Amino acid sequence: MPVTVMGGFAANFLGNAPVWYKQTILLFLLVNPILLWAIGPVFTGWLLVGEFIFTLAMALKCYPLQPGGLIAVEALLIGMTTPEALYHEVLTNLPVILLLMFMVAGIYFMKELLLVTFTRILVGVRSKSALSLLFCSVAALLSAFLDALTVTAVIISVAVGFYSVYHRVASGKGYHQADHNTASDDSVIELHRSDLQNFRAFLRSLLMHGAVGTALGGVATMVGEPQNLLIAKVVGWDFAGFFTHMLPVSLPVLVAGLVTCWLLEKLRWFGYGARLPKPVRRVLEEFADGERSKRTASDRAALWIQALAAVVLVTGLAMHLAEVGLIGLLVIILITSFTGITDEHQIGKAFQEALPFTSLLVVFFAIVAVIHEQHLFTPIIDFVLAQPIHQQPGMFFLANGVLSMISDNVFVATVYISEIKQALEAGTIDQAHFERLAVAINTGTNLPSVATPNGQAAFLFLLTSTIAPLVRLSYGRMVVMAVPYTLVLGSVGLFCVINFI
Repeated sequence: MPVTVMGGFAANFLGNAPVWYKQTILLFLLVNPILLWAIGPVFTGWLLVGEFIFTLAMALKCYPLQPGGLIAVEALLIGMTTPEALYHEVLTNLPVILLLMFMVAGIYFMKELLLVTFTRILVGVRSKSALSLLFCSVAALLSAFLDALTVTAVIISVAVGFYSVYHRVASGKGYHQADHNTASDDSVIELHRSDLQNFRAFLRSLLMHGAVGTALGGVATMVGEPQNLLIAKVVGWDFAGFFTHMLPVSLPVLVAGLVTCWLLEKLRWFGYGARLPKPVRRVLEEFADGERSKRTASDRAALWIQALAAVVLVTGLAMHLAEVGLIGLLVIILITSFTGITDEHQIGKAFQEALPFTSLLVVFFAIVAVIHEQHLFTPIIDFVLAQPIHQQPGMFFLANGVLSMISDNVFVATVYISEIKQALEAGTIDQAHFERLAVAINTGTNLPSVATPNGQAAFLFLLTSTIAPLVRLSYGRMVVMAVPYTLVLGSVGLFCVINFI
């Protein structure tokens, strides 16, 4: 307990984060202006990117919004970027922000339906390999027609539901204990601790398989990822045209990804292969039976409404009737209106999961604005465009993949597609080659970027969600678990880009 005001300031700064972490962030804030003056903006810009990635890597020590936000604010103050540039990035990515604000909240109101559905799958499919394949393939299918962030929100909601049920039982409480703290193991009975650890490992592997599945499916269609829609508009592809052009790459990569999923579960490499403990399965089976027996007519009616809202959701997104976030708002209105959820505080709970991450994403856009304003990627782009034409698709795939691992794949795709559009308009390349490069850019930003959580918004959302600390899914662990997928998807994707497009 601090005894002086200065001690109080020190204790309050970044809350319960370790002292060494607080000192590191202060060091970053101190040296950035000095290095900008002494060395220049390019070096300082890359350092800022590294510092922000550090805050993401330490997400379990302190939520990245605060330390990353301080770094972003300093970047604005020392002139590494401008508020106008940040505002432009926010406007460009407004559909993603709307998606996070409203779609994730919409999924919150469908959690009963999702929990019922996935509980049946979980207790019905006893083979872990088959279950992992199912999660991965379903996530891929949904991401192709919905959106990777939406599908990730569904997976997170399901995992939180599973974990909460067993954690309450492991703590000697009932399924619906309202005041139970799932973030603390203090009340967990010693007999259940080993099963809880194994259950965490089981959920971690399912979450990662599902997250990779969103990348496998998201690459295939123009609505799968935000940058896909951007590329399709620039090139002039409709839904069928985009799908057809991506098929020579997306289909082999999908097969390779599903085979990798199955092998990882069989070989139990890279943190995969954990089985569902029998006591946990019994708890979930009893929970499912209990919920089914207690379901009232109102509960069944609510499930029907959620199912109908799901049909509206899928139809609206697949046909792209409106921006994803607006369809999410429609889902919120429909479900709450017809299930009797009219209390302001009840509705407010749905936004608690998404808004911190939305704020973090805006902070991330400030770092992206630094990359843009300081032209940090320009030398790489110039180098690739200087290569012989027949080598360019493979080079674009690699360059987009590497840059998407450390930056925002939407930003990387925006920069590259605009550069080759200019080359097309200048007569440097023809239309056919322009389309080949567009395929390389789309697949490059979607596939190798699974290597790091900051590579894809869906992975970053998973890292900063409520489920990550519960199942001990840290930045480093995500990177390790993504290694086999990165190698397989990257190498197969590169081979297909070089040989099939």
